Amino acid sequence: MKLIRKSIVCVAVLLSGNLLSSAFAQKAERKHVREGNELYKTEKYTEAEVAYRKSLDVNPRSIEGTYNLGNSLYKQDKLKEATEQYQLLAGQEAKMKETPEGKARLAEIYHNMGNISMKGKDYAQSVEAYKQSLRLNPKDDETRYNLALAQKLLSDQQNEDQSQDQKNEEKQEDKENKDQQQQQQQQ
Repeated sequence: MKLIRKSIVCVAVLLSGNLLSSAFAQKAERKHVREGNELYKTEKYTEAEVAYRKSLDVNPRSIEGTYNLGNSLYKQDKLKEATEQYQLLAGQEAKMKETPEGKARLAEIYHNMGNISMKGKDYAQSVEAYKQSLRLNPKDDETRYNLALAQKLLSDQQNEDQSQDQKNEEKQEDKENKDQQQQQQQQ
């Protein structure tokens, strides 16, 4: 009987220790995220990045820390790194869609990915990202405007590419005609 009591006490102590360390980790993560948020508000994006990275050291699965890190990287024009953070979250799409807050956050993520693609002049990718965002939040007028702009720029880009291709074909034909005329003159 004493052995059972000792076992129960040991298990209880171990569980409470795990719970306390888990609670401490959550508290530390939230502290770093709040610190990062304050720095972000004052446009100290590099310092905010450091705070968000600290929150991710405590909890690498933190959606809030990952999203905010992506935003601070975006503000510093570290677009490739920001995209990586957003893609990490987009990879958790099924989980995030389970709650209204997660769904709204996912819409913001796709919107931001669309913005990054626009800056890189990858209009086809930005169109897809904005469409994903609107599927999650159809009432977002800013995303709707960005989608229309991206579609227009994509269309212009495709038309420009077509006219450039036609010009190249015409130049090639002209060159072939000149070569043919030179051959005829030589004969």
